[in-house]
Amino acid sequence: MKSRLDPYLALILAVAQVVIGQGAEWGQRLERAALDWYAYSLLLVGPALILVRRRYPVATTVITLFVTGAYLVGSYPYGPIFFTPGVMLFWLVVDGRRLVAWLLAAGMFSFFEVYAWAIGNRSLFHAIWISTAMMLLMVMAELVRILRERRAERARAEEEEARRQASEERLTMAQELHDVLAHNISLIHVQASTALHLIDDQPDQARTALATIKTASKEVLGEMRSVLNVLREGAPRAPTSGLDHLDNLIERSGLDVTLKRVGSRPLPAQVERAAYRIVQESLTNVTRHAPGAKVTVRLEYGTAELIVRVTDTGATSPAPLSEDGSGNGIPGMRERAAALGGSLVAGPVGNGFQVEARLPLPEENA
Repeated sequence: MKSRLDPYLALILAVAQVVIGQGAEWGQRLERAALDWYAYSLLLVGPALILVRRRYPVATTVITLFVTGAYLVGSYPYGPIFFTPGVMLFWLVVDGRRLVAWLLAAGMFSFFEVYAWAIGNRSLFHAIWISTAMMLLMVMAELVRILRERRAERARAEEEEARRQASEERLTMAQELHDVLAHNISLIHVQASTALHLIDDQPDQARTALATIKTASKEVLGEMRSVLNVLREGAPRAPTSGLDHLDNLIERSGLDVTLKRVGSRPLPAQVERAAYRIVQESLTNVTRHAPGAKVTVRLEYGTAELIVRVTDTGATSPAPLSEDGSGNGIPGMRERAAALGGSLVAGPVGNGFQVEARLPLPEENA
C-alpha cells in the first residue's frame, strides 16, 4: 500500500469510528456511558496517528493502544474504537517488527482481561472470544508478511538473474567485438601493406588490395553496429554471422582457403555463431602468423556434434603481424566451445598449425 493512500485510510477510519460509535452508543445506552467531547477526541486520535505511523510505527501503535485503554476505562460503548489498534498491530507485523507487535498484542490482551474482571465480566467465553480475535488478527498479519517477503525475495532473485544475464551479454558482446575487430583489422593491415608495396609497380593488384580494405572496413562497421545495438533499450539484436557466410569470410581473408563440408543439417543459432567465430579467429591467426600458407576448413556435421577443423600448411613468408594482438584468440575460441559444452584443441601439425573444435548438438536438434 502506498503512503499516499494513508490520508484516505485515516479519513475512512475516523468516519467509521464516529458514525458506528454513535450507533453503538444507542445500542448500549443502558450499559455504557454516552459519547461526549472527550470520547469523540479519543475516537479521532487513532485515525490521526495513521498519517505519521510510517515515520513512527512503534510510538504511534503504543499511543493508539493507550488511547483505546483510556476509552474503555471511560466506560464508553464498545465497537469501533478497536478498528485503529487492529490496523496498527497488523501493520507492525507486516513491516517486520514482529516481536514488538506480539508483545504489544499480549499486553493489550492482558489489559482487556483485567478490565473485564474489574467490571465483573468473568465469563470464560469472553476471554476465549478476545484471545481468538486477537490471535486471528496476528496470524493474518504474519501470513501477509510472509507473502510480502516471498514476493520481495522473488523480485530480488529476478533482479539478480537480470544482472547476471546482462553481465553475460556484455561478455558476449566483448567477445564478438574482439573477434570482429581482430579479423578485419588484421585483414586491413595486411592489405594496406600489400597496397603500399605494389602501388608503384603493380597498380592493378594494389587496387584489388584497396578494394578488399573497403569491403573489410564496411563489414566491420556493420558487425559492430549489430553488436552495439544491444546496448540500446528495446533495440533488437541483428542476426550475427553464421556458417552460411563462410564463403564471404574466406573471400575477404585473401588467403588460399579450401572449404570442405561433410554432411549438412540445420544447426542451433548459438552453434552457428560459435563455429563461424572459431573459423574467423583461426583465419585471423593465419593472417597474422602464417602468411602465404594454404588453409583447409573442414566442417563435419555429425548426429551429436559439429566438428570444425582449420588446418594451415605453415608460413611461406615473414609474418608482419606475429607480434601484434593480445594473445586472447585461442583462449577465446576455447571459451566459446566450452560455453556450449564442447572442447577445442589447437597446436602444431607438421609445418603448420591446426585448430579443432567439437561442438555438441542438442538432442532435439539431432
